[in-house]
Amino acid sequence: MLGNFTYCNPTKLYFGRDALNGLNEELPKYGKNVLLVYGGGSIKKNGIYDKVVAILKANGKEIFEDGGVMPNPTSDKLEEGVRRAEAANADLILAVGGGSVCDYAKAVSVSVNCGGDPWEKYFIRFEEPTCKIIPVGCVLTMVGTGSEMNGGSVITNHAQKLKIGHVFGENVFPKFSVMNPEFTFTLPKYQMIAGIYDIMSHILEQYFSGTDDNTSDYIMEGLLRSLIHSANIAVKDPTDYEARSNIMWTATWALNTLVAKGKTTDWMVHMLGQAVAAHTDATHGMTLAAVSLPYYRFIMDSGLDKFARYAVNVWHVDPKGKTAKQTAQEGLAEMEKWMISIGLVMNITELGATEEMLDGIVKSTLVMDGGYKILNAVDIRAVLLASY
Repeated sequence: MLGNFTYCNPTKLYFGRDALNGLNEELPKYGKNVLLVYGGGSIKKNGIYDKVVAILKANGKEIFEDGGVMPNPTSDKLEEGVRRAEAANADLILAVGGGSVCDYAKAVSVSVNCGGDPWEKYFIRFEEPTCKIIPVGCVLTMVGTGSEMNGGSVITNHAQKLKIGHVFGENVFPKFSVMNPEFTFTLPKYQMIAGIYDIMSHILEQYFSGTDDNTSDYIMEGLLRSLIHSANIAVKDPTDYEARSNIMWTATWALNTLVAKGKTTDWMVHMLGQAVAAHTDATHGMTLAAVSLPYYRFIMDSGLDKFARYAVNVWHVDPKGKTAKQTAQEGLAEMEKWMISIGLVMNITELGATEEMLDGIVKSTLVMDGGYKILNAVDIRAVLLASY
């Protein structure tokens, strides 16, 4: 491993069928007023809402609600959440839902006491919070983003056609997260599959960089093999506890900052996917799936040795008698077959992108470095056309 780094992750996890009991240990640490944040209301249908509220009441908490968080939380919704947290004088924000709900809760937590426009402050100027941050806790009902154990927050501004993520420091990480795999069982299959690919993309975007012998790459290869194995089972039986628990655990370790240590990282797939979503409002994981293979085929020659290693160690391609390029190409072909087999969207047209949108999507795509190739506007357009 090359370079120097510091590692700290302050989030406490409660995992398993009895994980919700962890709230009884955590809630006494915070004040009386709790802002309960959730999405479209599915938690009221599946009983999770009632369970959480019962525990909050048993711990003497005053409950204030902020529902209706959408899959791609907007800057308008963020402003609403700030007003609700202010009115509640919130001592804790408890996010019950998937990654978007957790992302949103973190954005609210850093915005309540800082003044100004949070979109401009955190997602355009990328400032760091200098004010008092309201602590956040998460109860997961969908997995994919890893938001339960990191400082990431992604917000969409429809007016500006931008979807931007800000990775905050450890002071914004959730203080605790509750992870019961059973809470994910009622998730629609489309959303489950999208979450699975979000996990895979997180790993790959940290894996495809660097040329040194890095322990993190070995960890990621193991995570990928586990994810592929468990995804194959979960697609056939969404209530297989072991498969769903492995997927949930992999999602956390894919993006809790561990496997990025000692590496550069390449987040262009996310930049491309988020730009598509800013124009179509499509499901996050599916936007990543639609642009991934066109992007990786575009940069493959610049990182050929790693792509060949990926083919052998993750997709079990036999390299004998093949060039590195042939091996790498076969690995991506195996990846494509698997993606199709589990039902992922493979092009942006299916997500609602039109030819008229392409110029706007190109302009909305932020350019990142750290990977094997830095794209320009012409490159971005070529990748989008290949995924169209």
